[in-house]
Amino acid sequence: MSQYRLGVGDKISISVFGQQDLSLETRLPDIGKINYPFLGELELVGLTLSEVEKLIYQGLKGDYLINPSVAVTIIEYRPFFIDGEVKQPGGYPYQPGLSVNKAAALAGGYTERASRSDIQIVRHQNGQQITLEVSVSELIQPGDVITVQQRFF
Repeated sequence: MSQYRLGVGDKISISVFGQQDLSLETRLPDIGKINYPFLGELELVGLTLSEVEKLIYQGLKGDYLINPSVAVTIIEYRPFFIDGEVKQPGGYPYQPGLSVNKAAALAGGYTERASRSDIQIVRHQNGQQITLEVSVSELIQPGDVITVQQRFF
């Protein structure tokens, strides 16, 4: 997930080696910006972890630190949501490697009327909302909204 782009609801850790006052854990708020010591507001939504590291590195280098060692990690991904023909629809914590089938299992399993072939995912990608028709083996992403349609008999 090195190309993973941060989104609202992700919880991240920023650490600067040897600088406890510059290390923090935060959940990205709805506005997508965090307030970081010495640098002020930083827009992080849509950036990869390496882009955030570079942004903070460049902001701290020179005036405050000679060669800062910055590390950014994800502590907790934003949740995914599943609705439709599952027993317990709702939001669930994302884990890397989750397929639609595994997401349905987290939601208590499929109902008797669930279609295993009519499943949609609504995903935000590059600032746009897209709808995908997927199979049960499709891998999901944080923030996805999965809808399991009703099967027709």
